[in-house]
Amino acid sequence: MADFETIINTRRSIRQYQDKEVEDEKILKILKAGMQAPGSRLGAEPWEFVVIKDKDTLAKLAEIKPRVKTAPVAILLVANIERAFYKLHWQQDMSAAAENMLLEAVNLGLGGLWNGVAPTEETMDKVAELFGLDNENQKPFCIITLGYPADGLKNKFMDKFDEERIHYEKY
Repeated sequence: MADFETIINTRRSIRQYQDKEVEDEKILKILKAGMQAPGSRLGAEPWEFVVIKDKDTLAKLAEIKPRVKTAPVAILLVANIERAFYKLHWQQDMSAAAENMLLEAVNLGLGGLWNGVAPTEETMDKVAELFGLDNENQKPFCIITLGYPADGLKNKFMDKFDEERIHYEKY
C-alpha cells in the first residue's frame, strides 16, 4: 500500500485503458473504500453501486457517456434517497464515496475517471432507464470507469498548489 500523500497527489483522470480485466478483488476493495466515506449521518449513507463489466452494457452506456467506451469496468454510483438523511444533499455524500473510490483505485495500481451524471436531468433519466432505476428514489450520480492505464498514461504528480487561492478570515 502506498502512503496517502503519494496517492492523493498522484491521482489523475485516466481516460484510456489497457485491454485487461480488472480483478474482482480490486473491484471489491474499491467498493469497500466507497462505503467507508463520511456521510451526512451514520447509518444514513445513501450509496449503492452497480458494477458493469458486460461489453454490450458498457457499449450502451457509452452512448450516454462516451468515455465509458474504453473501460474494462465501470461502477455506477446510485443514491438511494430513502436512506439519505438530508434528502436534498445526497450529492455531497455521493461525492465523498466517489473520491474514496478513485483514491483506492490509485492505491491498487489502477486508473479511474469520474464521469458525471447528476445533476443533468436528461442524463440521469437515460442512465436510470438503462439500469432500471426508479429515478424518484434511486438517483444515478456518476459513473467511475476503472482499468489499467493505457501505455504512456499513469497516475503522476502534477503540482496544482496556488497560494493566491488561499484566504484567511475573509475572502
